[in-house]
Amino acid sequence: MDVRILGGLSVRENGVSITPTAAAPRQLLALLAANADQVVPVTVLMEELWPSGAPRGARVELQSHIIDLRALITTALRGAEPPDPDAAWQQRHTAEAVLVSLPGGYRLDTGGGSNDAWQFERAAGAGYRAMEAGDLQRAARRLQEALALWHGDPYAGVAAGPHLRMEIERLEASRLSALDQWVEAQLRLGRHFEMISDLAELVAQYRTNEPLHGQFMLALLRCGRQDEALEVYQRLRNGLKKETGMEPSARLRRLQRSILTVRDVARPAFGRQTSTRPRRVPAGSLV
Repeated sequence: MDVRILGGLSVRENGVSITPTAAAPRQLLALLAANADQVVPVTVLMEELWPSGAPRGARVELQSHIIDLRALITTALRGAEPPDPDAAWQQRHTAEAVLVSLPGGYRLDTGGGSNDAWQFERAAGAGYRAMEAGDLQRAARRLQEALALWHGDPYAGVAAGPHLRMEIERLEASRLSALDQWVEAQLRLGRHFEMISDLAELVAQYRTNEPLHGQFMLALLRCGRQDEALEVYQRLRNGLKKETGMEPSARLRRLQRSILTVRDVARPAFGRQTSTRPRRVPAGSLV
């Protein structure tokens, strides 16, 4: 089974899509895929589909959605059948063996197939370990591999109840953590100029994310673009005030003051003849 959730839901068995178009079974499959190879209790499935309380007949409706999913799985499995399947083969390759009924719940059995969320977590984990070991080249490469698996919002196009929303929030937090560490590795490698365009896009997407704004400010500063770095700080400050009523963190305020100091030192006194080239700040000169 091939499971894709990092930018829309796509579940394929034997190369054939088993992703329903109808909203409720699609949501059900999404939650089963989020917990692939694990038992999902019926109570959890019902809370997801009916967060305000299950109506009368909800359990029957849930079973109907399970039947619909198994029908899609059966269709996908037909193409995998050998000319003369034996009894053991047939038992292993049935819809009931893929979407398994167990006491109190159901399990989506992936059969050891691929899952982009799992691939992301493995690659990101390798990147974090490389960062801890000081191998910045490997860290940047593995974290970039992890981030390349994302093609949009997780579970895009799926109605999300309470359990899926929690999973979406977890995945988004993991993505931001990987982004932060990838940028950090690139900056430590001295790739400040190369990161300017990427960071401009990231802060436009995450308008109140302080770590990304701080990294953008630092990259601009080290490229001698102090005024632009100060503009980034002011946009962050305005966004935070509007959305949360709070000021940037003490770390960001210290960075802003450092940039002001660098700018004032670099700015010539009145009447002094000096080069118009921006002053570059060497990596490591500021925390």
